[in-house]
Amino acid sequence: MNKDFLSTLYQRQQSAQAIPPNEEIAKWALQIIGLLFPELSDKKFNSEEEIEDEFSQLKKELNNLLDATQACKDCHNDVIAEQFIDSLNTIYENLKTDIIALNSGDPAANNEFEVIRTYPGFMAIAFYRIAHQLLQLKTPLIPRILTEYAHSKTGIDIHPGAQIGQYLCIDHGTGIVIGETAVLGKNVKLYQGVTLGALSVSKNLAGTKRHPTLEDNVVIYSNTTILGGATVIGTNSIIGGNVWLTKSVAPNSTVYHTPTIKVVENSNLTES
Repeated sequence: MNKDFLSTLYQRQQSAQAIPPNEEIAKWALQIIGLLFPELSDKKFNSEEEIEDEFSQLKKELNNLLDATQACKDCHNDVIAEQFIDSLNTIYENLKTDIIALNSGDPAANNEFEVIRTYPGFMAIAFYRIAHQLLQLKTPLIPRILTEYAHSKTGIDIHPGAQIGQYLCIDHGTGIVIGETAVLGKNVKLYQGVTLGALSVSKNLAGTKRHPTLEDNVVIYSNTTILGGATVIGTNSIIGGNVWLTKSVAPNSTVYHTPTIKVVENSNLTES
């Protein structure tokens, strides 16, 4: 075996092993979610002080993760960890609005406990809101690991860079894609198979607004694709299923696809 090749593989292995496995990073996020929403945790606390101690431990764990993943030596990871823990109240309040939206937006939902415990849409949004906050704090790698972990578990792909308002409802959810520069207002509802994507995947478009904007109170039904950074879906609009859009839609619009469908009774069918 070529010695230079072996040396290259060994160096890559050493570098890769310095970063904790994705499952360990995801486990930290799951602990955060379980602390905010005990419906998802089997931990029991006997006092507020014990909960505070748990937050302190999670802050230390985040600091360690940041030390392992940050490329620079002077990134003040302890400050980032402190700022993130301080932001958990805001994350919690935003997630409560998402739970309300899921519970009120789905006739099959019986209560908020059920939404928290069973809905993949809630889990994907929870991971997104944690990842987005970390990205806002200039954290590399970890935000993408978290949202890709959620993607693997729920089938819902939300880039941590997307900007999403309160009361997001993801119903069913499988196959949803929300791109990096997408902007979603408040009270947006998305069904399965929706793609909020870019018109082009050319690498030279990195850093530009490539994904659409959905204003407040927009509903997008299943398997619809909306593309382009200049594409804006106006307030209170409804986009039906199987629609392909690359142009903006005015507020209070309804857009729908009109396929040709024939229904023939079996008794009228003749063999050819």
